[in-house]
Amino acid sequence: MNYYLAIDIGASSGRHILGHVENGNMILEEVFRFDNLQIRKNGHDCWDMDNLWRGILGGLKTCKKIGKIPATIGIDTWGVDFVLLDQEDQIIGDAVAYRDNRTDGMDKLVECKISPAELYARTGIQKASYNTIYQLMALQQEHPEQLQKAEYLLMSPDYWNFRLTGIKTNEYTIATTTNLINARQKTWEKAIIASLGLPVHIFHDVSMPGTVIGKLSQKIADEVGFQSDVIMPATHDTGSAFLAIPAVDDNAVYISSGTWSLLGVENMEPITSEQSRLQNFANEGGAWGRYRYLRNLMGLWMIQSIRRELNGVTYVQGKENRVRAQKQWSFPDLIAEAKGAQNFESWVDINDPRFMAPESMMSAVKEYCLDTKQKVPETIGEIMQCVYLSLSKCYAREIENLQELTGRQYTSINIVGGGCQDSYLNQCTAVATGLTVYAGPVEGTAIGNLIVQMVAAGEYRDLAQARKAVSRSFDVTRV
Repeated sequence: MNYYLAIDIGASSGRHILGHVENGNMILEEVFRFDNLQIRKNGHDCWDMDNLWRGILGGLKTCKKIGKIPATIGIDTWGVDFVLLDQEDQIIGDAVAYRDNRTDGMDKLVECKISPAELYARTGIQKASYNTIYQLMALQQEHPEQLQKAEYLLMSPDYWNFRLTGIKTNEYTIATTTNLINARQKTWEKAIIASLGLPVHIFHDVSMPGTVIGKLSQKIADEVGFQSDVIMPATHDTGSAFLAIPAVDDNAVYISSGTWSLLGVENMEPITSEQSRLQNFANEGGAWGRYRYLRNLMGLWMIQSIRRELNGVTYVQGKENRVRAQKQWSFPDLIAEAKGAQNFESWVDINDPRFMAPESMMSAVKEYCLDTKQKVPETIGEIMQCVYLSLSKCYAREIENLQELTGRQYTSINIVGGGCQDSYLNQCTAVATGLTVYAGPVEGTAIGNLIVQMVAAGEYRDLAQARKAVSRSFDVTRV
């Protein structure tokens, strides 16, 4: 029996999930989990890279401890964030996190060099303040010397693959989140890069999911106690999550639901029309020539933030503050409160920048309602109902836009990822859209990561066969 290891690192935690195939079905086993922490360094919110590396190695050592050695290892992470390496392969500067406000106003600098219409026509990526293109412009303004010293740009999963193997690579799906990959040619837009005054030589050729990078370096193999191949899945976590959509309905909208909600469909060609740009849909690269045509929407971040706030945990400039709360609130507690206030009708635009990283999410919700002359929620139940209503209304609106842009009518929604466990949000979504909702599987990202590894190993013939296996192997609930 062959084991395959998905190292899935999200914005708040990482986990190692082993997968294997029995009688055509996919079997999962979570063997390790670790926190992903942000720290405040040099005036910016940054990722704790030392903590992440300890987590990655800790999970590999656990595989050795339990005697389940993976044939291949694949890493996926969140998008847009990167590190720069110098001639000695050392990180230059800090690994700044995408929620940091350093990108404020950088879109205007980019627009002085290339119009939004032309940038979208070439790259097909939705405009978002945290895109790598704007992070690089911010770095150019604050620390141009770092770019001058750089020899290599590695996205987050590329960097961890380098630490494991000693081989520097750029994987395609994560590279598309930079807003600097040509949507049709699937290569770096070097003319745009040069026009922005960025060093072209740090952007190296991209490789596709399924590419074997190499074996663990001897140093790492000695430390963890075994040898394996490191392979590229769709290293952008959304790219992996979309692969895990089970074969339930061929005419479904997909939602990868977690901290963010990624709502869209799969296409075989990008849509880079002006209408698509104005609706802010992205054509993110996927495995096997697919495009994830989607909107990146605020997801459970608002609910997660409210729960932390009620439990006495707040973040000010990336620093965690804790106070003793009278009660520790669970997600079921918050759902119960929302259900008790189902007649509350105020709603917010979940993509308003004020909800990106507020010191108080509850205050931000109240302020939005006040600014828009709606009834201001006062109780926890009213605040939660406002958020649930807002999420579901946004999903419904974006599905209408999606139908107009693609010329297709969709009959259902398939929600994967941790957010699919929120039965109340699923119910609200079904009501708001009038569509059948299928919820599951929960471990969508890890499953998609493993699918690429298993297809590469010959466990499944292709994606279609793997998706049928997902339908058999995991619970999918019809709402």
